[in-house]
Amino acid sequence: MIVEQNVPLQAHNSFGIVAKARELVRVRSEDDVLALLADAQLAAKPKFVLGGGSNIVLTGDVRPLVLKVETLGRRVLEDGPRATIVEAGAGENWHETVAWTLAQGFGGLENLALIPGTVGASPVQNVGAYGVELQDRFESLDAIDLASGRVFTLDAAQCAFGYRDSVFKHEAVQEGDFGLSGRALILRVRFRLPKPWKPVLGYLDLERKMAETGIRTPSAQQIFDWVCAIRSAKLPDPRVIGNAGSFFKNPTVTLEQCSDIIAREPGIVHYRMADGSVKLAAGWLIDACGWKGKSVGNAGVYEKQALVLVNRGGATGGEVVTLARAIQTSVYERFGIRLEPEPVVV
Repeated sequence: MIVEQNVPLQAHNSFGIVAKARELVRVRSEDDVLALLADAQLAAKPKFVLGGGSNIVLTGDVRPLVLKVETLGRRVLEDGPRATIVEAGAGENWHETVAWTLAQGFGGLENLALIPGTVGASPVQNVGAYGVELQDRFESLDAIDLASGRVFTLDAAQCAFGYRDSVFKHEAVQEGDFGLSGRALILRVRFRLPKPWKPVLGYLDLERKMAETGIRTPSAQQIFDWVCAIRSAKLPDPRVIGNAGSFFKNPTVTLEQCSDIIAREPGIVHYRMADGSVKLAAGWLIDACGWKGKSVGNAGVYEKQALVLVNRGGATGGEVVTLARAIQTSVYERFGIRLEPEPVVV
């Protein structure tokens, strides 16, 4: 285990915000965590777990000890008649892992292609896109307790998945609570890819691709390619323009609330959910408030997708947060809806 001092984090957060970690440890196995916990001085320090940095906004140098997750490795654990179980280290790149599963001949994750970040971040955020959420393909994960060094396993129920939510995003307020934010580090994740494979196509952009190509029964690889093309056309590449992907969650309202909004805004984009609620398109709400293309300092709203906030060059975390709050205020004043950010502000 090596403790690095004053490590630049600009390359380790997808917004490209300039900041430093005062101290950083690269975690490549559970042994690195155990070595850290064996050091009384390091063990007593507050800790911040950092994966791919695709879902954070840094507002300054990070004071807690940064644990940079770099556990690697991919393997097929089981290839049975009903499902294939694959495992990947938490430090593996998410998109590359999706591509790897397809290269092995296993479909199931293709709708989640090109989502930025690491494998370890996928259950934290319960990532989702184009009709599939991580929880739909999740088997289990291994994590390590940052206090005791004990390695433990969680299944889907124990992860308490919700819309862009999990037990890893919540703190334990009192003894007995199961919130794991800041208390555990994910080491590896296992995915259950069902057999026989069935395409998930109930999404407007994918239906358009079927119409354009004339392909009515696409393969998993074709869906992967379509999703990559759709996302590339709509969303900026973080390697070129700093961003954290979709900045706000799509809000959910009751059918009555939606009807009231439709009466005033007939064009609002909305989706009926299985439980009777209605999900509204946050990007449409932001666009309707006139924010697309606008900026606050060097932070701006992407011209092609109002749901994405971008770093136009040299943006600070404070500028991103100021822009986000201004958007929230506009949407609430016009629609009476509070938008909830997806990224964590550090």
